[in-house]
Amino acid sequence: MNYDLIIVGGGAAGFFTAINVAENKPELKIAILERGKEVLSKVRISGGGRCNVTHAEFIPSELSKNYPRGEKELKGPFHTFMTGDTMEWFDNRGIELKIEDDGRIFPVSDSSQTIIDCFLSEAKRLNIAILTGHAVKDFHPKNGQWTVDTSQGVFNTSKLMIATGSNPKIWNHLQELGHQTVSAVPSLFTFNIKDARIKGLPGVATQASVKVRQSKLSSQGPLLITHWGMSGPAILKLSAWGAIELNAKNYQFEIQVNWLPGYATHEIIAELKTLKEQYPKQQIYKHKQFELPKRLWQSLVIAANIKNDTRWADTNKSQLQKLAEQLTQAVFNVSGKSTFKEEFVTAGGIDLKEVNFKTFESKTHQNLYFAGEVLNIDAITGGFNFQNAWTGAFIAAQAITKV
Repeated sequence: MNYDLIIVGGGAAGFFTAINVAENKPELKIAILERGKEVLSKVRISGGGRCNVTHAEFIPSELSKNYPRGEKELKGPFHTFMTGDTMEWFDNRGIELKIEDDGRIFPVSDSSQTIIDCFLSEAKRLNIAILTGHAVKDFHPKNGQWTVDTSQGVFNTSKLMIATGSNPKIWNHLQELGHQTVSAVPSLFTFNIKDARIKGLPGVATQASVKVRQSKLSSQGPLLITHWGMSGPAILKLSAWGAIELNAKNYQFEIQVNWLPGYATHEIIAELKTLKEQYPKQQIYKHKQFELPKRLWQSLVIAANIKNDTRWADTNKSQLQKLAEQLTQAVFNVSGKSTFKEEFVTAGGIDLKEVNFKTFESKTHQNLYFAGEVLNIDAITGGFNFQNAWTGAFIAAQAITKV
């Protein structure tokens, strides 16, 4: 069967490309090939089922700083299509979005189904063929076109878009065609930590700064204690920026946590001495300080060898020093990672030197385009990975429809 455009991958980038191409050139025959039974499955689970569409950063140079891999390459594309354009795109299709306090942007419905329904209805309106159960076996240029061999037949197309994300088989095919790929490693993962100080504290969340010892990696933000260790934006950002380095360490390393970001140990020692003078008869364990969650404060007090019935007046210099260290430079051993199943992001993909970022077309083959995580681009948590997909798909669509 012949098409003008075939998109391999029924995810966010694939649908966004198809819809924008079809709107610009409704006469083109377009098909989306998806190997699974359902399309947009990653959109469905993103943002905890709410779909974190993008992030409220409206300056291209600042937006690009959220991409450990791809920062330099995305600066130009973001001047063409970025956050505000994404919001307008959905608004034009009747999808109302909202900006939350942390900058994340979600549909007002708080349901990813809203985004899925938008894409499916647009695809139907624009006569885009959605072909599920089509696992791509091979694709190659032939007589000025692209031949795509799938589990359900062979297709020919003038232009081909690869939007499959981290699919090893597709990457292998691209390598056979002469493209270089960067090996995939997990990004956006949580840290597995077994430590008495956080045992029994799952669900406790607070602001913290975290750094990987013997490295330059550090981050700051909300930290969530979980059954298996630590998560939250502070940890996820660290995992994104350190994806390659932490993989090389086999996810065995030490982190240092400052539960009072912005404060140094000596400053907290001074604060503790003041508390000792002001509340000599007060039991330390029972009265949390520094606006820390109560259970976390109590755990750190015990870790500093201060008994739960100790009063401030009864503490010595060593105990105050240990408590200050637990509060500002607590060291934890990380022994492994946990990912979000299908939702997790990978670093790796098509080498960025082989892509024309004015068109998102391959520099190796004409009429071969890329968008989304198939490229060696990934971002921290907060809607940035989707924005990369929207931007690449929009610019590729413009190039594909250009006369």
